[in-house]
Amino acid sequence: MGNESNNCSSCGEMNEGTCGGEKCSAPPKLYPGGQSKIGRVIAVMSGKGGVGKSSVTALMAVNLRRMGYKVGVLDADITGPSIPKMFGVKRVPASQGLLLPAVSSNGINIMSLNLLLEQEDEPVIWRGPIIANVVKQFWTDVNWGEIDYLLIDMPPGTGDVPLTVMQQIPIDGIVVVTSPQDLAAMVVKKAVRMAGIMETPLLGYVQNMAYATCPKCGEKFELFGKALQKGDTLNDLPVLEVLPIQPEFSQLCDKGLVEESKTKAFEDIPKLVKVNTKVS
Repeated sequence: MGNESNNCSSCGEMNEGTCGGEKCSAPPKLYPGGQSKIGRVIAVMSGKGGVGKSSVTALMAVNLRRMGYKVGVLDADITGPSIPKMFGVKRVPASQGLLLPAVSSNGINIMSLNLLLEQEDEPVIWRGPIIANVVKQFWTDVNWGEIDYLLIDMPPGTGDVPLTVMQQIPIDGIVVVTSPQDLAAMVVKKAVRMAGIMETPLLGYVQNMAYATCPKCGEKFELFGKALQKGDTLNDLPVLEVLPIQPEFSQLCDKGLVEESKTKAFEDIPKLVKVNTKVS
């Protein structure tokens, strides 16, 4: 009983540095693997599942690549990865030593646990600390090469993986994904508050699934509540993009052809998070 006051409030452990709780020393920042040169790291986070974080990550990656930047995607949603399916990549290249990322048809580097599984629908039944360690390995044990922007597709919630990413990977900014529902917004605020506690910079919101457009008359229907406008402010943060429900985009993702999307978005990201030096 006498030692209970020394336990970490987050995990109950006695060992310092294990989880970063208020009585633990913060773990050290990690370096990317091999000769990797990464300009800026952006995490796409929500706290809420089902709001389209992976779709937003994929679309941001595609449009940054179209602007001429070298882009990578680290799929940190270990138990529910969907990035490889969207980009139509299936396996990582064979290598000795550090892992090499898979490369999409337009040259986007991708690392995801699904690229290491024999079958894409094989379940990953692991506990949180193991999952967090895999995410760290995707940063330290992958030769990403020269990347202007590395995007991290985060899992839902505010648990092991978001904590690990914010503490040990040098994040330059977080894009928060929400939908018009008040219920979603309430849960998403948890992620926003976590970023504040961890002193990780927030770039702004993306409101996904904001509306649908009738293909016959062009009328907009706000299915989940009042849609925002790009440039609005939500919880003192700018709304970076307002994305509609687009059946065509979903079909491209299902076919592994997300890079054929014509949706224009995230052109302002380079202004918000400038790379040190654009990789030539």
